[in-house]
Amino acid sequence: MFGIPVEVLIMQVIFGLALGAIYVLLASGLSIIFGLLDVINFAHGTFYMLGAYAAFMATSLSGSFWVGVAASVVIVMLIGAMTEYFLLKPLYGEWPFYPLLLTFGFAVAVPDLMKALFGLIGKVVEYPEGLVGAFIWGGVLVPKYRLFIIIFTAVVMIALFLFLKRSDLGMIIRAATRDSLMVNVLGVNTSRIWTTGFALGVGLAALGGALHAPMVSAIPDMGVEMTVESFVVVVIGGLGSVGGAILGGLIIGQVVSFVSLFAGEYSQVAIFFAMAVILMVRPRGLFGEAGRL
Repeated sequence: MFGIPVEVLIMQVIFGLALGAIYVLLASGLSIIFGLLDVINFAHGTFYMLGAYAAFMATSLSGSFWVGVAASVVIVMLIGAMTEYFLLKPLYGEWPFYPLLLTFGFAVAVPDLMKALFGLIGKVVEYPEGLVGAFIWGGVLVPKYRLFIIIFTAVVMIALFLFLKRSDLGMIIRAATRDSLMVNVLGVNTSRIWTTGFALGVGLAALGGALHAPMVSAIPDMGVEMTVESFVVVVIGGLGSVGGAILGGLIIGQVVSFVSLFAGEYSQVAIFFAMAVILMVRPRGLFGEAGRL
């Protein structure tokens, strides 16, 4: 293909899947939050950034990458729960743009706070032992860490699917996305469900940040671009659809990977071009529901 060896093309597919896996984690969390709270969370990339910094701090203190990843998810979920409970919850039922403006302000203020605390120099998170370097498989150079991200994300998505489909809490969350008033009438405290759902959504973003940190380093503004790309993925997949977020993330990952190979300077433009093409064919996204808004 265009004179490029097949091995190189396969490597690009792997790179695209690894990047797509990060998009999947962020977009899935964004879809859960929108589907449950009808809140467009402009601070989602900020929680991704906080996940990277939490992973850096926890890894530095414990000396274990795995402890760092787990700690980052827990820490950011707690931050997310407090953000929803103390900042967002008082705005429910008010002018719909209030939550949007609040999350936008959060996305502006927190990175500046992180710059004051950690400076502008990126914080490096070391690759976990055993996942450094690459191996040759069928003539293809396969980076170990990227392969791990692909497999690990697949496991997380399967676990998320089982949680939402099989567990009592997961079914309540799904029911609340459809009709929170009815769920409340049945005796379920929907206020707690909203807090739990928001914490779950930002926890997935934090996981994406923690996993991505060894490849990009933790910097205060890393969430700005990722927020925009996550929204593109969600719009492609369909607002509120976790399945759509997964497919959209994989599509955008491949778009960025292959456009970077042939014309790297257009990789960001290609994301929006892909979104425009898909929306022209299916305006509500791949798995979006008609009339969802």
